[in-house]
Amino acid sequence: MASNAPVGKPADMSAPHMPKVAGIDPAAPSPPHTTGPLAGVPAAAPPSDAGVPPGALIQDRLASWVSDLTTLHELTERLIRSASLDEALREVLGAGAALVGARRGMAVLEPADGHGPTSTIGLGLAHADLGTIETVPRSATSYGRLLDGLPDPDRPARVPDPITIRDLRTEEGLDPRHREVAARLGYAASYALPLATEEAGRLGAVVWLYDEPAEPSERQRHLIGLYGRFATEHLARLLQVERARTRLSTISEELLPHRLPRVPGVQLAARHRTGPQGGGDWYDALPLPDGALGLSVGSVSGTGPSALAAMGRLRASLRAYAVMEGEDPVAVLSDLELLLRLTEPARSATALFAYAEPAQRHIVLAGAGHAPPLVIGDRRTEFVETSLSAPLGMLSCWEAPSVELSPAPGETVLLYTDGLLRRTGDPVDRAFARLHAAASGVPKADRSDPDAIVDHVLRALLPEETAPVPDGEDVVLLAARFA
Repeated sequence: MASNAPVGKPADMSAPHMPKVAGIDPAAPSPPHTTGPLAGVPAAAPPSDAGVPPGALIQDRLASWVSDLTTLHELTERLIRSASLDEALREVLGAGAALVGARRGMAVLEPADGHGPTSTIGLGLAHADLGTIETVPRSATSYGRLLDGLPDPDRPARVPDPITIRDLRTEEGLDPRHREVAARLGYAASYALPLATEEAGRLGAVVWLYDEPAEPSERQRHLIGLYGRFATEHLARLLQVERARTRLSTISEELLPHRLPRVPGVQLAARHRTGPQGGGDWYDALPLPDGALGLSVGSVSGTGPSALAAMGRLRASLRAYAVMEGEDPVAVLSDLELLLRLTEPARSATALFAYAEPAQRHIVLAGAGHAPPLVIGDRRTEFVETSLSAPLGMLSCWEAPSVELSPAPGETVLLYTDGLLRRTGDPVDRAFARLHAAASGVPKADRSDPDAIVDHVLRALLPEETAPVPDGEDVVLLAARFA
């Protein structure tokens, strides 16, 4: 395989022996205020076309440079708008294919520190095609040589050169399996670029595939080199965000119940979608004496680790108050409000606590600045009428009346946090209407399964968010179906 050295820093724009133009003597020294050459712009070669005015050649080269800079600007602007690693890798694949004149390719994300995440994405290649390429010994592939040849990112080193294979049929020393896979998939040449800089270390590699024997021109290599360095830095930033999001999501999940309790007479289901900065939303289901059940949802103000810690403390305290006086939800929230005001004076929180007796299908609940529960059944879908109250920590002394509810057999009571409504992006009234419509639209066959109910509501309100919420707030749903 032949390795092509990266294009070095371009030469100066001004040629040392510029022809005479419009009476200007090229031997005359430049005035002292003349600016230096532009970094990143290739030097113009001396004109060689006989009979072509020098001014026209200069204009052509300037037009070419402007076109290249405009193209890079547009491609980098599109890349900046990508908000996830997979989206950014797809953008890099597409932009790079346009710059080097290829039709297909693959990107491999594999950070050198081994902390992940890792992924492989194809352009013009099906999932099976990627699997076929991965059957080639890694050390025999261009991307494998780039990934495995880079040292530890903690040790500064020169970034390896891109690897060009102009013709896979005639390349010397090529692994037979590599040649066989190329013939099967119908590509004849490749150009591999490392996604690495000395600052960011190794993040991965990109390979573009040509249908016929080919290689990028000097100009194309220069442009893809500039774009690749920018793309690597952008991917490094997205990688930091993704890792921080994963850590916060893990912490948040660890602070919530690992499993829901089994209580006769009621079926439970819950969903929790964590925002990128780690919000303070929680849910809980706690078995209480005499077959009772405590249900709660809530949200602490703020985001990040401090909000997660405050949420954990508040949820643990609410469990203690529920054990001591759960049959009186107002007393539970009053004690929680006093604790919040004394220990977290800079925070506020919304909360809803329900004391349920499944055997009697009876619920007593109280809410502090929280959205009303929703009752979903075969004969009705309606919000529970609760009194308007302030969030915890907003007043010197919180108190609100409780509400009693008796769900019919087979009905489900849905508790949720405000994040579910806000994530819709609609005004409050419209968001409530959409939630009601989503709950009313649960198929009859699914109404006996609380898991199916919460999944249907999530898909209806947030159709594009089946994974952790890409931006915005946490989303929590807790459903209790009574037998």
